[in-house]
Amino acid sequence: MKGVILAGGLGTRLLPLTKITNKHLLPVYDRPMIYYPILAMVEAGIRDVVLVTGGNHSGDFMRLLGDGHRFGLRTLHYVYQEGEGGIAQALSLVQHITQDSPIAVLLGDNLFEKSIKPFADRFRKDPSGALIALKAVKSPERFGVATVRGGSIVKIVEKPSKPVSKLAVTGLYFYDSKVFEFIRSLKPSRRGELEITDVNNAYIAQKSLRYGLVNGWWTDCGTFESLFEAGRLERELPRKALP
Repeated sequence: MKGVILAGGLGTRLLPLTKITNKHLLPVYDRPMIYYPILAMVEAGIRDVVLVTGGNHSGDFMRLLGDGHRFGLRTLHYVYQEGEGGIAQALSLVQHITQDSPIAVLLGDNLFEKSIKPFADRFRKDPSGALIALKAVKSPERFGVATVRGGSIVKIVEKPSKPVSKLAVTGLYFYDSKVFEFIRSLKPSRRGELEITDVNNAYIAQKSLRYGLVNGWWTDCGTFESLFEAGRLERELPRKALP
């Protein structure tokens, strides 16, 4: 299994901080945000990672991370995304590297209290279709929201004004190589982007989307409030030495 970390976008909700750097290079407590998804991948046993980034500060990732060896990675590839085409568009850029390998995809601003290894191990046992991670949240309207019936996801709605459940789709996804076929069939949303929710709904249509529930806390870092909360939560965890 290969890992994909998506760290592009303009981070406009965090202006003016993101006027001078990429959002994923901002600090979360005592380390750059991008450290967290990399260390999560390594802890899950994923040693080959592709980092997708963009904007005017993409070179800063290479200066910070190098070849990834000090984090425990075997390989770290860098891919550049032009503009903001959406999560699915960013994911499409890695196919030439991941080939037919199953992939673990992690949004670079998503932090988890607990290891993602149980999800990775589950997908390794059956690397077909897709597996996503859900978490009950207080404000599901900020995220893709899943409707679950009879133990299966029947629909995901992106940022609904009236959510039918509190189950948010987190930024952790596992896909087989069919994901790239689904992405090629997508049409841009009203935001002009290729939506990962549409990819997940395509797997639902083929009855090949599974899910698991996140243990412990989960947060993104896309707003000043959530960035501050992420730092507070991380401060309470046992700290490992920085690589």
